[in-house]
Amino acid sequence: MSTAPPASAEAAARSDAAAPMNHREVMESLSGLLLVLFVAMISSTVVSTALPKILGALNGTQTQYTWVVTATLLTATASTPIWGRLADLFNKKLLVQIAIVIFVAGSILAGLAQNAGQLIGARAFQGIGVGGLQALVQVVIAAMIPPRERGRYNGYLGGVMAFATVGGPLLGGVIVDSWLGWRWCFFVGVPIAALAFLVLQKTLHLPTVRQANVKIDYWGAGLIAAGVSILLIWVSFVGNSFDWISGKSAAFVGAGVVILAIAVWVESRAAQPVVPLKIIRRRTPALSIIASLAVGMAMFGGAVFLGQYFQIGRGYTPTEAGLLTIPMMAGVLVSSTITGRLISRSGTVKRFIVAGTVVLIGGFLVLSTIDHETPLGLVGLGMALVGIGVGMTMQNLVLAVQNDVPLQEMGAASASVTFFRSLGGTVGVSVLGAVLANRVTANITESLAQAGIQASGTGKTSALNINALPEAFQHIVRAAYGDATGHIFLISAAIAVVGLIAAIAFKPITLRTTIDLGAKPSAAAGDAASAEGSASATGSAAGAKAATRS
Repeated sequence: MSTAPPASAEAAARSDAAAPMNHREVMESLSGLLLVLFVAMISSTVVSTALPKILGALNGTQTQYTWVVTATLLTATASTPIWGRLADLFNKKLLVQIAIVIFVAGSILAGLAQNAGQLIGARAFQGIGVGGLQALVQVVIAAMIPPRERGRYNGYLGGVMAFATVGGPLLGGVIVDSWLGWRWCFFVGVPIAALAFLVLQKTLHLPTVRQANVKIDYWGAGLIAAGVSILLIWVSFVGNSFDWISGKSAAFVGAGVVILAIAVWVESRAAQPVVPLKIIRRRTPALSIIASLAVGMAMFGGAVFLGQYFQIGRGYTPTEAGLLTIPMMAGVLVSSTITGRLISRSGTVKRFIVAGTVVLIGGFLVLSTIDHETPLGLVGLGMALVGIGVGMTMQNLVLAVQNDVPLQEMGAASASVTFFRSLGGTVGVSVLGAVLANRVTANITESLAQAGIQASGTGKTSALNINALPEAFQHIVRAAYGDATGHIFLISAAIAVVGLIAAIAFKPITLRTTIDLGAKPSAAAGDAASAEGSASATGSAAGAKAATRS
């Protein structure tokens, strides 16, 4: 008798969790989540065009330039699986708000940094919050909306992503060119994050279903972060501080590989692993992870250096550089909005992912031809193609995985895909940054030798602080950066080919119309499908059965 009420309450909570919300409830809750997503994205995009000036003001190096970006991506990557696991166990709304608080604290610390080292440390702390925001938005949306109807709302997500990526670089350029100064590139996200916190407090209401014997796999997360960090540090310094084939290289690579191998062993034995091997061994999640790794490496690794190309390589101001990146962000906005609608109507996703990776590869191949004199029209075309490809792939790879797992594993599954996408971005930025730094150094050395100029004439001035260099050096440095950038986009295209192969290997995916795997479609889901012009009730039931079989 005494145990019946708790069991009944738990059953009711699970029933509520599985029941989809109506359109009005979804839109009210989505408003706060969209603000959260905007805050997470603006943290990187607002500084993308400002970084050359920021590192110039702090007298930073090209390696430090790379690590300002990599530090955030690395900690976001390491923390994402933990946030995802916590979302399966605790109150999702509270977790989002905690992530917002961490993000705000990191933003303030970054804005107060006095040197490049402090800035890198603050960005690393900020990345913990960013990892939570990125993972939890996906998890909360999956808990509210069935996969078939999620494409309908992905247009809103794509719009916010595009607005953040278009407006962020432009806003960052305006800030550093104004009396506010570069520090406000970090402070500007604080009031937006505070507003998101308040909106979520009022609009987001999700039931909490707690599980007994909660265990968080901190060892697994720590080992993964340590192993990846060691390999990234090796990539950053190899070729400059020591040779590729040397004792130091062997020590770095050996230590990284051993630690990652131990991490896999720990994950295989953990009761609640931070990266569940039973999920990522399935065909759809495994292929989504491979594609996400490739797309993340190509997209993050290539796009991070566009602002540097326009400012250092072409001589544009940060504001102008922000405007020049609009073709890429417009491509993300248009493709994600249109693709989301088409996916909701058709209930299929594979063909859009395949087409997106093809367009992404084409965009990178166009950008691989650029140098410091390439017509801006050709650069804009390449960026637009990259944006279209990204809009068609990134969110839909997460959607494919969410469609393949039950609600109780949604957090871990979503976070796993986000984890590997962020890991790909971290590796991409680090590897391509190292390639760029080495090529720039070689180009500058060669050009100086041809001009008969002593390299010591630069003194201790950073090459990124180009306006402080002697006039004889400025043209050489600009040409070196502009000519080297095309090579990293060629590497990005090669990496994206791996994503295309994974996308082609997908089995046909029919998106289910229910929140949970195997559940019966509800009336609310049917009404939403009708409002969107989706398939009939018979077609929806068939789709749900097909999704269950997959």
